Amino acid sequence: METGCPLCSRAREGVFICENLAAVAFYDGYPVSRGHSLVVPRRHVADLFCLPAEEQQALWALLPMVKEALDRVHRPAGYNLGVNVGEAAGQTIAHVHVHVIPRYHGDVPDPRGGVRWVIPDRANYWSAR
Repeated sequence: METGCPLCSRAREGVFICENLAAVAFYDGYPVSRGHSLVVPRRHVADLFCLPAEEQQALWALLPMVKEALDRVHRPAGYNLGVNVGEAAGQTIAHVHVHVIPRYHGDVPDPRGGVRWVIPDRANYWSAR
């Protein structure tokens, strides 16, 4: 745990959607949709690719449990999953975290392309044919 890291602080609070020995899941403090959640390792590591395989597996193992909880409470129509690795990719907190973003019919005018919209000029490939 790192002093001053907001995700380490949240991991210490003990208010989780679910958890295992190496990772925890909780609601995002700045959600982009109802139920937006984060899955984070308990250990403070900035880069997903620097986590050993067993800690990466611990993160992914929580995803079905988070989905089940969000389905029960929020009933979304779909999900986006995202990981920002490095400043150039938009990572603003130097602690690995997987975004679980519930999606709802009508939450945006046209959801096609999903995560491709991180680079807007390249997202709409279906019209470029």
